[in-house]
Amino acid sequence: MGVLFRLALLCVLVGFVLQVVGIDPWDIYDSLRNLYIRIWNMGFGVIEGIGRYFLLGAVLVLPIWLIMRLIRAPRGR
Repeated sequence: MGVLFRLALLCVLVGFVLQVVGIDPWDIYDSLRNLYIRIWNMGFGVIEGIGRYFLLGAVLVLPIWLIMRLIRAPRGR
């Protein structure tokens, strides 16, 4: 019971300090949400960049690999 009282008192004190500074709980929520969205978008930007590099390399690597494979193919047994 004492722990709950201390936690409640601490919540009131921190809430008072944040109110005095001018920070609203919704500001904190919106900031965390925007941070999550930015990180999410950066992640997909990285995937998009890797996909472009993959396609660019595949344009050269796959035809060369196919030609080499056909040249080295066994000629019947």
